[in-house]
Amino acid sequence: MKNFTTIHHVAIIASDYKKTKQFYGEILSLPLIREHYRKERNDYKLDYQLDNDAELEIFVVENPPKRPSFPEANGLRHLAFKTENIEAAVAYLEEKDVRCEPLRVDDFTGEKMTFFFDPDGLPLELHE
Repeated sequence: MKNFTTIHHVAIIASDYKKTKQFYGEILSLPLIREHYRKERNDYKLDYQLDNDAELEIFVVENPPKRPSFPEANGLRHLAFKTENIEAAVAYLEEKDVRCEPLRVDDFTGEKMTFFFDPDGLPLELHE
C-alpha cells in the first residue's frame, strides 16, 4: 500500500499579508491558485502551486506566536526548494534583496545548498 508517497501541501503561518504575497508570489514566482479572506477568522489564506501538484498553503494571521527558537524548533524545521542552478538562484534572490547564507555542500549527498529566510524569518533552503 502506497498511501503516503506524495506531499499534497505544506502549510505555514505568516504575519504580513503584503510582504508575504510579494515574497512568495513575486520574488519566488510561485503561481497563486487561490486566495480567500476568512472573515470568521480574520485571516487570509493564500495557496501557491508547486510542481507535481503540491501546494504551499499560507495563512496570514495578525500577531501570530513567534518561533520559540531560531532556527531550530520542534516541528517543521525548514522548507526546502530544489533548484537546478543554485548560483543563479542565489544571484536572483540577492538582486531582490533577499540575503542568502554562503553556499555549502550537504555532508551526505554532496549537493550544494544554502538557506535564506521569508519575511517572518522562516528558514527556507535551496538545494541543487
